[in-house]
Amino acid sequence: MNKKDWEQEQLRLQIVSEKLQEKLTELEPEVLQLYGQASELRKHFWEEVTVNTSTDEDFEESFYSIKQQAALLSERERIHQKRLQQWKSLNRLQKSPYFGRIDFKEYDLNNTEQVYIGLSSFLASDGMEFLVYDWRSPIASLYYDHSPGPASYITPGGQISGSMELKRQYQIRGNQLINFFDASITIGDTLLQQALGQGADAQMKSIVATIQKEQNAIIRNDSSRMLIVQGAAGSGKTTAALQRVAYLLYKHRERLKADQIVLFSPNPMFNSYVSTVLPELGEENMQQTTFQEYLAFWLGSTMKVEDPFDQMEYVLTEQNAEGYEARVEGIRYKASEDFLQVLRNYAEWLSKEGMLFKGIRLQDRDLITAEQMKEQFYSYDPSIRLANRVEKLQEWLLNELKIIARKEKKMDWVSEELDYLDNEQYVEAYNKLLKTVQRDEELFEAAERYAAVHDRIHNFENIGEDNVFDFADQQVDLLRQMIVKEHFKPLRRKVKRLKFIDMNGLYSQLFGEESEYREMAGAEVPSCWSDMREQTKDKLGKRELFYEDATPYLFLKELIEGSRTNTIVRHIFVDEGQDYSPFQYAFLKRLFPNARMTVLGDFGQAIFTQSTLLQGGDSPLNKLYGEAETTLIPLLRSYRSTQENVEFTRSMLPGGEEIIPFNRSGSKPLIQLSDSQEERLKQMAKDLAALKAEGFGSIAIITKTAEESREAYEALTSLGCEGVRLITKETLTFETGIMVIPAYLAKGVEFDAVLIYDASSHTYNRESERKLFYTACTRAMHRLHLYITGEWTPYLHSIDKQLYEAR
Repeated sequence: MNKKDWEQEQLRLQIVSEKLQEKLTELEPEVLQLYGQASELRKHFWEEVTVNTSTDEDFEESFYSIKQQAALLSERERIHQKRLQQWKSLNRLQKSPYFGRIDFKEYDLNNTEQVYIGLSSFLASDGMEFLVYDWRSPIASLYYDHSPGPASYITPGGQISGSMELKRQYQIRGNQLINFFDASITIGDTLLQQALGQGADAQMKSIVATIQKEQNAIIRNDSSRMLIVQGAAGSGKTTAALQRVAYLLYKHRERLKADQIVLFSPNPMFNSYVSTVLPELGEENMQQTTFQEYLAFWLGSTMKVEDPFDQMEYVLTEQNAEGYEARVEGIRYKASEDFLQVLRNYAEWLSKEGMLFKGIRLQDRDLITAEQMKEQFYSYDPSIRLANRVEKLQEWLLNELKIIARKEKKMDWVSEELDYLDNEQYVEAYNKLLKTVQRDEELFEAAERYAAVHDRIHNFENIGEDNVFDFADQQVDLLRQMIVKEHFKPLRRKVKRLKFIDMNGLYSQLFGEESEYREMAGAEVPSCWSDMREQTKDKLGKRELFYEDATPYLFLKELIEGSRTNTIVRHIFVDEGQDYSPFQYAFLKRLFPNARMTVLGDFGQAIFTQSTLLQGGDSPLNKLYGEAETTLIPLLRSYRSTQENVEFTRSMLPGGEEIIPFNRSGSKPLIQLSDSQEERLKQMAKDLAALKAEGFGSIAIITKTAEESREAYEALTSLGCEGVRLITKETLTFETGIMVIPAYLAKGVEFDAVLIYDASSHTYNRESERKLFYTACTRAMHRLHLYITGEWTPYLHSIDKQLYEAR
């Protein structure tokens, strides 16, 4: 940096800032004016048109008048929204107009272009010169992908090649130039260290100013049907994915909307954590949900579905329970590709025999029996697929109900209900009769006579039989129709919703004896089958589903009833992708047939029993869309934690030496030894106070289970620790402060300091829990404390003593 460069950069920043302010000043009254016009049009919409239905011509004129007024309102609102979005973009630029610059000389051209890069584009008043380029523009990729020297970028018209003569990074705060660096790599260590050295926040932050080359490859990948990101803890998987969403919305803004993108998050709290990233970049948030919420939406009205965190609690805490091994084996089996094929085989078997239906009953009588449905179902051409035959059966049932309803009008129960009709029902029938009798004078007179009789009946007057029934047959028939229709309405509704299919029975039927299973499933019986089938059938008998049964149940339901495919969604993002089963991935592909899928995960954090391998030849994800349409991008560098924390935590994992720590120094992890639980808690309370005094705003006490979280919360609160918050699976928002949280809920989130509540072998001793422990430790950005009473967890035995401090 020299004085001349500094003065030139200050002058340039001043000019851009002034032009930004000029544009904002110009836009503000226009935005307010357009808003006022749209508001007035909405307010007085119906005052501007007169609805006249006297003649066909008058009605047509009214229609076109309303249509014209609606089009005018829509145009005003569209222009207002466009100007408002432009105004918001410029406001975001005002505090820091740009963060990077490249000087690029295209081959065969004489001039060198200075390209300044920021959150959004800003053009000069003549509309010809870009004062700031949007970070998502094609030319901006040079900043992320290249060092000074030969460089190229891709445009819709082809590749542009040339020479990058300068790459510069800026620190601008409050519209003031603080510093700038000339870099030979993508992002200078100094700038990135300062960004990473800040405290954790209640919401995830945008990383556009510090995107690394490998992250940029994720963001701008626009060719793969399946993009898999296998990244170490803290490697920026999720933040890169959110920038990817912003990039896709920018590049395909004419045909891709935010509601055509769905993010499957690990838990509801995570949705809160990432909710500000896209708005910060000037884009609307995509749809966000959890897989559990999707299952509950489709099954919650009929079945109670266990959530994955309750399943996790069972696996972690019930090792000594009867049937534990069978349950764990069942979780693995039902999550597998083998079981997916079993259900396809079962559906094929059902197309020949074994379908189960629920009869339609009224007044404790069978109107249509389950056996009649089965006979009708298997009378259809066997070549017709299962779901289409169900549709044909549905049509047959609705027609049969019409025929039966006509016969039911003459039944005694209808006559009995006729005597007990209330005033509202009489009035309803009378009004219907009036509409009919306007076309028939004789019926009109009969209706008048009926009305007089109706008044006398409900005044409890003594009247003779001849007087009561002295009205036309049509009137009696109408009342009978009303009664029958009211009783048949729920029956028709159930048929339309396919409630005549015994889905519970069909899924339960699959879990039969071994010989039956082999016949229906076309597969060998898995181990622990006897206990597994009993556990499943017992749960189904209570109208409940294990979490591992929910996706297979829904899959079978769709094989039988027809798929609920969503053809609108274009992109699916799956965060913590290692926690989804092969079965769930196949189901997502079926559910969103037109969507591309981005999977983000770390097999080193695969804490669920059904976890999926994300990379390698054995990964089921390679087969989902085929290797030709699948791209794997590994992220090996960890940015979240200090170098000392990464070197410590990677030692816990086989193959962890591949993880590369970023060069940001801090304190070594601290292992605190105590002789008793009471001593351990007192030391933890002291450490919490010290960390708060140091200025750390986000501190997590991470436990193994929810029960241990409650224990820790109550113990620390009783010791006078203020502001401690207990996080459970019901917690919807992520906030800074001191929180007690189970390890499986802390996934994807980061904290300034992490205190591992109990790192002893008493709590963590099984090899299957190693990754859970690793996940907990990798949440720490700056400080990591582990508390041990008694024997150390075996995961720490092999760690070099030089990598931590013990006291």
